[in-house]
Amino acid sequence: MVDVAKLFDPVTAIRRRRSAPLVLELDLTEGITDEPPGDPLGQLMAMRRQRLFDVVEGIRRGARDPRVRALVVKIGSHPIGMAKVQELRQAVAVFRRAGKATVAWSESFGEFGPGSLPYYLATAFEEIVLLPSGSVGLTGVSAENTFFGEAVEKLGVEYQAGARHEYKTAVNVFTERGFTEPHREASGRIVESFTEQLVAGISAGRDLTEDTVRALIDRGPFLAAEALESRLVDRIAYRDEIYTELLDRCSAPGAPAHLQYVSRYQRTRSLADRVPAAHRGGYVALISGVGQIVPGHSRRSPLGGGAAMGSETVAAAFRAARRDPHVRAVVFRVNSPGGSYTASDVIWREVVLTSRAGTPVVVSMGEVAGSGGYFVAAGADVIVAQPGTITGSIGVFVGKAVLSGLLDRLGIASDAVDGGRHAGMFSSNRPFSDTEWERVNTMLDHIYDDFVGRVAEGRGMTREQVHEVARGRVWTGQDALAKGLVDEVGGLETAVRLARDRAGLPPFAPVRHFPRLGPLERLVPAESSEDRAAQARLRLSAWGPLADLSARLGLPAAGPLVMPGTWEIR
Repeated sequence: MVDVAKLFDPVTAIRRRRSAPLVLELDLTEGITDEPPGDPLGQLMAMRRQRLFDVVEGIRRGARDPRVRALVVKIGSHPIGMAKVQELRQAVAVFRRAGKATVAWSESFGEFGPGSLPYYLATAFEEIVLLPSGSVGLTGVSAENTFFGEAVEKLGVEYQAGARHEYKTAVNVFTERGFTEPHREASGRIVESFTEQLVAGISAGRDLTEDTVRALIDRGPFLAAEALESRLVDRIAYRDEIYTELLDRCSAPGAPAHLQYVSRYQRTRSLADRVPAAHRGGYVALISGVGQIVPGHSRRSPLGGGAAMGSETVAAAFRAARRDPHVRAVVFRVNSPGGSYTASDVIWREVVLTSRAGTPVVVSMGEVAGSGGYFVAAGADVIVAQPGTITGSIGVFVGKAVLSGLLDRLGIASDAVDGGRHAGMFSSNRPFSDTEWERVNTMLDHIYDDFVGRVAEGRGMTREQVHEVARGRVWTGQDALAKGLVDEVGGLETAVRLARDRAGLPPFAPVRHFPRLGPLERLVPAESSEDRAAQARLRLSAWGPLADLSARLGLPAAGPLVMPGTWEIR
């Protein structure tokens, strides 16, 4: 005979689980993505990766949810940029202010490697736990460049470059044997600014004086016992001990606490969140611009590596947003080191047109938004950056590698028949002539003057004021705020709040990645360049992760508005 009561046991268990206390969980050992890719292949590849916006929104939502009792996060040594870390720290601060427990744990904050940034993230939490075999790699910030000037000279390669101005140091790694004074000055200030932010955050999080934190940085890295003694961590334990204690603490009588990933929790939104925006007075459109800026459509490499921000893809998204009556404001998320001047100009124009049409545009800068990445932001109503964002680099450069000396050594000869005086000026087989240099300098002067003028107009500054903070110099977001290049320090949540305010939307008006296309819309060819589906066309980049190397070897580069160097703070 069937026991009917047992048939209902699974249903009862599900009901209990839905009403049980929740402990939100986040695993950052594999990193976190900034924004979802716009193409189907990129979305498929990123399906299992956590997205910054979803995680931040999930943590903030959990702060308001009475079911949610705690947040536990595993932090590894996978590189997460300074701006993302600060975004996460701000969300954790909201969660803590709601009176809920927060625990950060790690097997090791940098195992025989740098761990300052992962540890900086951990100090936003109420409790930090470390494995007995772990360590805390709190060693501070360093900016290092490798210079190949002597090597390329020995190879017989000559790099010819022009820049506006002295801080535009993108080609220095191939023309110099070490830091120039402007290069050292700018890099030194970046390191100093990051150090100030790390020290202040750790000091506040661990209730230590800033002098004590600086002294600890000079002593690092620390073994687990040393970290505990120095009050860098609260206790030493294994995962099973951490989770057992936390779940027991958060459980209610007859209702054991239930673990759920933050991203999963955020996806299971309430029914009210699923009501079409048209019935709630509109929404904020979130448009992403990620990677080097290139003409045409956004693209992704089949070999892996970063994406490229296509001017036509982003422009189509802005055009669609202006035509959509439910889009009341746009948050433009920019995470780019720059690229093509003309492609940047195309995107800048659409930003300006959208603002003039009465749809406020708020730029949220990610890890990097400099050179062309700043150019596309200059026409927005508001620019928001994290203190650790790398931005500025208002300048321009052009250059080429002259390979004739190397080819001569290899016994390779080249010859050309030119149909004009300057027909072969961009060939890598010969240097610029005097008249060609005149044309190069004219172009550099024009682009720099235009760049400065756009920034002056957008920021309400004079050209002289912009030039003083431009000249190709890179700034942190904290310094950029003081220089007038950004309006407010903060992350996506700050940008969304400002967008809602400017559009007259309520505090919790929805934010939607835009345009969001269904499977059928992706299969049907776009009717025209005005169609929303026009931005979903997939393009593959031939070079992919080799793009930077190819450009440095004199092969086609992204463009003259590219930031100098590669910035990674760990």
